[in-house]
Amino acid sequence: MVKKKAKIMTEALAVFDGKVLLGRRKKQGFGQGKWLGLGGKVEAGETIEAAMIRECFEEANITVTEYIERGELLFHYINDPDMEVHYYKILEYEGEISDSEEMEVKWVSIDKIPYDNMFPNDRYWLPMFLEGKYFKGEFFFDADYKISDYSINK
Repeated sequence: MVKKKAKIMTEALAVFDGKVLLGRRKKQGFGQGKWLGLGGKVEAGETIEAAMIRECFEEANITVTEYIERGELLFHYINDPDMEVHYYKILEYEGEISDSEEMEVKWVSIDKIPYDNMFPNDRYWLPMFLEGKYFKGEFFFDADYKISDYSINK
């Protein structure tokens, strides 16, 4: 079996005053209509952190000035390339959060996170993220994008 090279991705979330900043992807394709953190693909020659900062600006019109890495997950898909996603907590930013062409963004109360309209793996790592824990793990998905197996270390 040939091992697929994973796409390197980022996802960043801001958490302030009992709320988390989420975005809903507007564009066609992977993740359309789902709520998730800000982020995307790391471009050639770009650091993971630079990609996270760029994606936050492109998706929510903010410039991240302080952040901390919170986790790393590897996703294995049958019909898509694997993804290695690096998760960051936004500690400080400049600018006013607003929607972009790519994303509708809004603050969501932590007790009202819309897990049913997010990726299925989010309900496993997001609570750890919100508790300030560092997490690392892998998720395996079947052809219908349902989790077939996973492991996550707290």
